[in-house]
Amino acid sequence: MTSTAALPTEAPAPPGQDRDPHARRFGLPIATCLVMGNIIGGGIFLLPASVAPFGTISLVAFAVLTVGAVALALVFGRLARRHPQTGGPYVYARAAFGDFAGFLAAWSYWITSWVSNAALAVASVGYLTVLFPEIGAHKWSMCLAALAMQWLPALANLAGTRYVGAVQLVATVLKFAPLLLVAVGGLFFFDPDNLGPFQATDQSAAGALSASAAILLFSYLGVESAAVSAGEVRDPARNVGRATILGTTGAAVVYLLGTLSVFGLVAHDRLVASEAPFTDAVNAMFGGTWGGTVVACAAVISMAGALNGWTLLSAQTPYAAAKDGLFPRAFETKRRGVPVVGVVVTTALASALTVYNYTAGSGGVFEILVLVTTFTATVPYLLSTAAQLYFLLSGRAERVHRGRLARDGALACLAFGFSMWLVAGSGYAAVYQGVLFLFAGVAVYAVMAARRHRPAPTA
Repeated sequence: MTSTAALPTEAPAPPGQDRDPHARRFGLPIATCLVMGNIIGGGIFLLPASVAPFGTISLVAFAVLTVGAVALALVFGRLARRHPQTGGPYVYARAAFGDFAGFLAAWSYWITSWVSNAALAVASVGYLTVLFPEIGAHKWSMCLAALAMQWLPALANLAGTRYVGAVQLVATVLKFAPLLLVAVGGLFFFDPDNLGPFQATDQSAAGALSASAAILLFSYLGVESAAVSAGEVRDPARNVGRATILGTTGAAVVYLLGTLSVFGLVAHDRLVASEAPFTDAVNAMFGGTWGGTVVACAAVISMAGALNGWTLLSAQTPYAAAKDGLFPRAFETKRRGVPVVGVVVTTALASALTVYNYTAGSGGVFEILVLVTTFTATVPYLLSTAAQLYFLLSGRAERVHRGRLARDGALACLAFGFSMWLVAGSGYAAVYQGVLFLFAGVAVYAVMAARRHRPAPTA
């Protein structure tokens, strides 16, 4: 079992780094934007139409998922207060269960990040073609557009954390303007007759609830964003938890109000067949057909902001693991506050997957890989909530505020249950493929562990 003393710590930035104009620690507003930007990618622009076939019971599923996501956010806030280091779930799992559990958390989170980046970039092309129709003329122009959507955020990351924070703040503000327009303004045009039936399928209430929740599960991935980048947050013991809760709650409000408004603006039979529900909602509010351009711009900005944040996160976890000898040492390289090797390698892997998707035409394979990310993301979630339960039940006084034991225990159990629901909702095929990804990491761990414990050569 790894002792607390062996855990990596983020020492205060040396004087030279403090003077680096390209490296800057995030304050609470930027950390909150990082959480909200990473949770809300491009999925919100399709979610209302995706769950409309189940009826308004999907709003109940959304509410249940929101409770679980907030509980998970609270757990990450508690854990970050005890371990305010870069790495998030990796740090917590390693502190509780040792190197192997920490490696599994880092490995699965890394897979999640670069596969998700490829998925976001490919999805953004559909909205780019609305703005620039010539992009959709050939698959290679679409492929180049997807690659540009990945490498531009990567370049912003390589320029330093100062620019990462600036891009994230601007992207979050710009993308939330049209979303809030529909989420809040749409309530003034709300027509209850558009809602349709509470249950629109022949399933039982429990079956419809679970089926709609399975579609919505991916929408809350990213609640751990501030915890993973804790080393780049000012006063992380205080601000990481606050940013996680504020960001998750803000994203939940936008999700719920946005979906409710679209349900009330677009007739149910039209919404079920809609390919751009927010476009239809804006058109219903103001008339005309200009909503498509507005929503396309918002979607591209949303995805660019999400890619900017996820690119940073994809490099932070292997950076923390590399410092402990559990990832190749090259991932430990850090310039201008950013793990540069992690950014480049992760973006290169996502780019290779993107090119494969366009050249092989393997849409089915790509969709399976995207579903795998739902499963692989739950591995660090489960390990983190299990670590919280371990700290609470092990009687380690230095880690537990005894006056809050019952409350923190209930939150940890709720977050653990939410994480298990994420696993169940990802489906059998995704769990099967995800387990294969995890087992591939076992070989990597064996190599890295062998190097760490290799006897030093004798003279």
